[in-house]
Amino acid sequence: MNSEPKPNLVAPPPAPSISDENVELPVGAFTGTPEEKDRHWFEKYYRGDHQKQLTLRAVLMGGVLGMFMAVSNLYTTLKIGWSFGVSITACVISFVVWNTVSSLFRGKFSRMTMLENNCMQSTATAAGSSTGSTLATCIGALLLITGVHQPWYVAAPFVLFTAALGVFLAIPMKRQMINHEQLRFPTGIATAETLRSLYSKGAEALKQAYSLLTALIFGGVVGLLHSYAVLGEQLKIKNRLPGWFEKMQSWLYLPDTLDLPRWLNPLSRGSMAGFAFEPSVLLIGAGMITGMRVSLSMFAGSALLYWGIAPYLVSLDAANSGVAGYVASFKMSPAGDINPVRWALWGGTSVMVFSSLAQLALNWRTIARAFMVFKKEERTAHGDAMEAIEVPNSWLVIGLIPITIGLVTVQYFAFHISVYLGLISVAFSFVTALVCCRATGETDTTPIGAMGKVTQLLFAVLPGAQGIASINLMAAGTTAAAGGAAADLLTDLKSGYLLGANPRKQFIAQFSGIFFGVLAVVPAWYLMVPDKKTLEAFNPPATNMWKAVADLLTQGVHMLPRTALWAIVIGAGVGVGLPLLEKLFPKSRAYLPSAMGLGLAWVMPFQNCLSFLIGALIVWGWEKVNKKNSDAYAIPIASGLVAGESLIAAFLAIACTLVGFLAVR
Repeated sequence: MNSEPKPNLVAPPPAPSISDENVELPVGAFTGTPEEKDRHWFEKYYRGDHQKQLTLRAVLMGGVLGMFMAVSNLYTTLKIGWSFGVSITACVISFVVWNTVSSLFRGKFSRMTMLENNCMQSTATAAGSSTGSTLATCIGALLLITGVHQPWYVAAPFVLFTAALGVFLAIPMKRQMINHEQLRFPTGIATAETLRSLYSKGAEALKQAYSLLTALIFGGVVGLLHSYAVLGEQLKIKNRLPGWFEKMQSWLYLPDTLDLPRWLNPLSRGSMAGFAFEPSVLLIGAGMITGMRVSLSMFAGSALLYWGIAPYLVSLDAANSGVAGYVASFKMSPAGDINPVRWALWGGTSVMVFSSLAQLALNWRTIARAFMVFKKEERTAHGDAMEAIEVPNSWLVIGLIPITIGLVTVQYFAFHISVYLGLISVAFSFVTALVCCRATGETDTTPIGAMGKVTQLLFAVLPGAQGIASINLMAAGTTAAAGGAAADLLTDLKSGYLLGANPRKQFIAQFSGIFFGVLAVVPAWYLMVPDKKTLEAFNPPATNMWKAVADLLTQGVHMLPRTALWAIVIGAGVGVGLPLLEKLFPKSRAYLPSAMGLGLAWVMPFQNCLSFLIGALIVWGWEKVNKKNSDAYAIPIASGLVAGESLIAAFLAIACTLVGFLAVR
């Protein structure tokens, strides 16, 4: 046992000697017991009591920026089934705006502090990322099925309550996943690095800032070459496309994907969706931050699917003239393309769900400590100052009661979901949030769609929900939206943890943001999608996927291919087995595949997994050549790549949204 006396940390420590100009980020994991990790962070890095953080201007600035980004992400989710990060975009815009205002008014308005800017981006993230996906997935799919829009007084509270549910469910997960397990949350690291670079003045920090800026410009160019064609399409709709713009598009662009050599294709006939290389430095940058173990696990799992299991099932189906239905859910287009992920997502999601539950069970002591909300005095007597700045678990109880009542009420009256089924959807949201947070922490990818499918599968067998599409969709929408919002909050809290921020103040900023998001995204939904015909014209991939699964499962679970059911069972064994092996043989962890990486490999296309691996290999090779140099510059460069491409994609999405509004009016 460690006999070293623990200091009384009830009062905050003296103001650290660090300032915004030379902040040291604790990117590397701490060692020791959970209590020792907390004490080390609190004594060396915490500075949330010595700098402005939660201010009115930070919340208002983040709310306004988040409102624009919410509308943009609604558009991109409808158009391509993908949304873009908000935090880095908001940080850069806010920094420029307030520095400009301070200069114009000659210092009468101070520029935002780093922690204030970090609090601002939490508000912006909640507004921009935690609301629109609900409309573009489950509510959109319900519109395609029924042909009738849900009224605004149903959509608005449903979006608000589901986002709020995720924010509060993240409370008990923060201490475990960020403080103790030190999960990466790559976008959280990228955001913290971006802020540090914006505020840097030291020689070494300036070099890192310049490297980030160079990577940001490069990422921006890549994002521009990727995305500006979408703006051209919107301009063409309004007959406002200049001739020179159209000519430029014909020769200066980056395709969405590049086909891999034909000899690599494992199918003798036809092709598989996602079997390509995606020239996106955003995903490569995320792989650089994620690391080799998880990225290699993702690639290995995807390679097994695309080169092994999928071709085998296709051959079985061909041998039986399609009667066996091994790949009935593979077909994705009249051209006959095969999409292995449509089958594999059941097994991949099973791995992630059972892996997260196994991790929860193996760390039950830590989780139990986190829920000891009635022993506050005892912890204070032991000098645990962390309780004064962490979000208290009593807030979880206080928040969940009205949120659950409101959500169950909306479900009951608007979608005819019984009270007991509504309560099940709220309870299952904890499992969904747990998986989404852990997946985001390890890989920077939030499997909202995959977890929604798990809920759809669950409600396909529950009494009272079988065969009813509205119940199937809206129950899944509840859990998926909550999981996404929880992952967003933990990503922001990771940035705050690295910067030494007060997590309680950051939580308040995040909770405030969802109100701004609902205020913007609900009217935008009705303006952008006035009817079913307009939604069908978008050909929305994510919405169509939700509808397809609902159509399938409302006919009964027996409609799933038999092989998909086996994949669920095997995935459960893998999800439980890998965490157990890590616990029993901790020294072998580096050589075991990541359960979360394997699970994500089966819910993401091959092209995404390949990009992650390329990023991880770049850092691995760099470390072999010059580890010191890699440690200093790999994260800033990766952060710049992520920031650059996401910034440009976000700005172009805003432009497309404005043109899109004009196109549908």
